[in-house]
Amino acid sequence: MPKLVIVESPHKAEVIGKFLGRNYTVKATMGHIRDLPKTSMSIDTETMEPKYTNIRGKGDIIKELKALAKKADGVYLATDPDREGEAISWHLATILGLPPDSKCRVAFHEITKEAVTAALKAPRPIDMDMVDSQQGRRLLDRLVGYELSPLLWSKIQSGLAAGRVQSVAVKLIADRDREITAFKPKEYWTIEAKLRETAKAPIFTAEVVKYKGKKAELASAAQAKEAEAALAEAAYAVEEAVRKDRRRHALPPFTTSTLQQEANRKLGFPTAKTMLLAQQLYEGVKLGRTNTGLITYMRTDAVRLADSARQEIKEHIIAAYGAEYYPQKPNFYAAKGSAQEAHEAIRPTDIRRTPEEVEKYLDRDQFKLYRLIWRRTLASQMADAVYEVTNLLIKAGDYQLRAGGSLLKFPGFLAAYGEFADEEKESKVPYIKEGKSLVLHKLEPAQQHFTEPPAHYTEAALVKKMEEEGIGRPSTYSPTIMSIIKRGYVQKSGKKLLITPLGESTNDFLTTYFPRLIDIPFSAALEEKLDEIAEQKENYKEFLKDFYDGDDGKNGFHQRVEAVEKNVAFIGRQVEEECPDCHVKFLLKSGRFGHYLSCPKCGKNQKYQEKIGVDCPKCGAPMVVKHSKKTGKPFYGCSAYPACSYACFDKPTGEICPECGNLMVESFNFKKQRQVFCSNKECKNAKPAYKPRAAASAAKGRTSTAKKSAAKSRTAGKSKKA
Repeated sequence: MPKLVIVESPHKAEVIGKFLGRNYTVKATMGHIRDLPKTSMSIDTETMEPKYTNIRGKGDIIKELKALAKKADGVYLATDPDREGEAISWHLATILGLPPDSKCRVAFHEITKEAVTAALKAPRPIDMDMVDSQQGRRLLDRLVGYELSPLLWSKIQSGLAAGRVQSVAVKLIADRDREITAFKPKEYWTIEAKLRETAKAPIFTAEVVKYKGKKAELASAAQAKEAEAALAEAAYAVEEAVRKDRRRHALPPFTTSTLQQEANRKLGFPTAKTMLLAQQLYEGVKLGRTNTGLITYMRTDAVRLADSARQEIKEHIIAAYGAEYYPQKPNFYAAKGSAQEAHEAIRPTDIRRTPEEVEKYLDRDQFKLYRLIWRRTLASQMADAVYEVTNLLIKAGDYQLRAGGSLLKFPGFLAAYGEFADEEKESKVPYIKEGKSLVLHKLEPAQQHFTEPPAHYTEAALVKKMEEEGIGRPSTYSPTIMSIIKRGYVQKSGKKLLITPLGESTNDFLTTYFPRLIDIPFSAALEEKLDEIAEQKENYKEFLKDFYDGDDGKNGFHQRVEAVEKNVAFIGRQVEEECPDCHVKFLLKSGRFGHYLSCPKCGKNQKYQEKIGVDCPKCGAPMVVKHSKKTGKPFYGCSAYPACSYACFDKPTGEICPECGNLMVESFNFKKQRQVFCSNKECKNAKPAYKPRAAASAAKGRTSTAKKSAAKSRTAGKSKKA
C-alpha cells in the first residue's frame, strides 16, 4: 500500500503529491485538527492539564486520515517546521495512535522535490520540547484571554476581548499617540552659506553648527539675525579637512519580521498581505507544467543560509556582476539569542530562478514580493558599497560651519538592492586643505523650523518595536495587528495606526489594574521563559501555575482578576461630553444599533457622534464621522445636521485652502501616499477627477477611429481629384 504523508494545506498536498508519485498518498488537515474548545477555558487550573477536543467540522477529515493510516505502509507527518507545526503533528499522532517516539515526523524548509525526498529519507520522532513550548504559549494566552475578557465586559463594555500580546501592542500605540498629543514644538533656526575656494571655483554649501566651540542653538529670529550679521562680515577659512572612504554593509537576508517591515515600507503591503503572499510562494507556484516552491519557509527568526545556497549565490554574483562584487570573505550575520538556528532565513529556493524568468507565472503582488526577497538574498552576500566622503569644518569668526559630501565609488550590493535600499543622497564637496581661505558667494536667509513630534506607528514600525522589545514572536505580529484593528482598539489612517476611544479606555483600565501584564519588560521576560521550555530549562505546567497562582497562591494573575472583579465598580468609556441635565460626563456604550452615550447618574441616553477635531466651515459646529445608510462607508459631516448639511467624503485636515477658503481634505493614492486637496470641487486645488481605465480606453479608441476616418476621407478626396 502507498505511504501516507500528511500536511496542513491542500495546495501544499497537491504540489508534494506530484513530487512523490504513486507510492505516496498526500493529504491535508486544513490547519489544526485538535485544539482547546472555544466554549470554555478547558484547562484544569490545579494541574494545568489542557483538555483538547477535535475541532468541530473536522470529523470527515479525521475519519479519512484514520482509514488511510490503517492501510498505509508508513505514516509521515510533514507539517510546517516550527513550534506550531510540531504541535499539529503531535495532535495528529495522538488521533492516529502513533507513538510520539516513533520516527513519523519529517520537516523541510522548502517545497522542492530534492528537499521533500531528502526529508522522507530521514524521519525523526516528534520533538516534545517544541510541543511543550507551543502548549505553554497556547495555554498562557487562553488563561489571560478567558479570565480578562469577561472582566472587561463587566467593567467597561460587553463584547471586548483581551490578549497577552495584543494588549501590549495597544499600549505601545496608545503611549505613542499620547506622546504626540503632549508634544510641544520648539522653534529653531538654521543658516547656510554658499562658499567657494576662489572666485571661479565650484560653489558648495556649509551649515552653521557651532558657536564659540559649543553647539549653535538659534532659538529665535533675533538670534538668527545676529548670527547673519556676524557671518556676513566674517572671514572664512578651512579649519579641518577630512577625505576618506566609508563602507556601507549589505543587510542580512530576511527573517519574518524584517520581511514584514520592508514589504510594508517599500511595497505598501500590510503585514497580513505579506504573509499570505509569502505562503503562496512557499507552497508552490505552477511554472509551466510543474509546481515548485519559490521561497523557503517564511516563519523564521534566523539569518543563516545553507552552505549549498551560499555557493549558488556566489556563482550567480560572479557570473552576473563580476568577481569584484563578491567579498573577500563570505558575509555571515549574527542571529538573536532566541532565534531557532535549525531554520534558514527566507530566501529563494534557487537563486538562478530570477524574478524576470518567473514574472509571467506570478500575479503582480506575488512578483513584487518575490523580487524583493530575491534581491535582498543576493545583496546579502555581495561586497560593501564604497563612498568617498569629504568633510570640511570651516571657521568664520566665533562660528563654525560644516560641509559634507558623499560620492558613490563602488556600488557593491547596491547593484542588486539599490531599488529597495534606503536612499543616500550624493553631494559633491571639494577637498580643500586646512588653513585655506574661502570666498563667501552668498549667505542664505535664516530658515525657521520647529521640532517634530515622534511619528505615529505604522505596521512596519510597530513590528520593529515589538521585535526590539521582545514582545510576541515573528509568527504573532501579523495576527496581532489584524486583531487589534478588527476589535476596534486601533484604526488605520493611511499607513498610520491610531488609538481609538475604545482602545484608550481599555488600555487605561489594564494599565491601572494589571500593570505587570502589559509592562514591556515583564512581557519580554514571559517570552524568554516560553523559549526556555523548548530548551528543557523550564517545565511549562510549573511556569503556568506560577503565573496563574503566584509563588504563594496569593499574588498570581487569577487572584488579581478576582480582586478587581470584587472591588472595582463599572468604569465604562468616559468621554468629554457632559449630560445636559446632570452635567456629569457621559459613558460611551455599545448596543444593537451601534455606540451611544449614557449618563451614569440619571440614565439619559444620547446618540454618539465621533468628533474629528475640525469645525464645520459653514456654521462652526464640530465635524463628526458618519456612515452612509446604503453602503455603510464613512464620511464626514456637520454635527448640527439637519440645520447644517455640510459634508465631505475625504477627511478634513483642519487647514484652509489659500485659494478659495474652503477646508482642505486628505486622500490616499493607490500607493497609500497621503495627499491634500481642497474640498471645493471647483477650486484649482481640488482633487483631480477620476477617469476609469475603460472609459479612458474607449475615449482613446474613439479618437483613434475618428483620426483613421479623417485620414481615409483625405485619401479618398485626393483620389477623386486625381
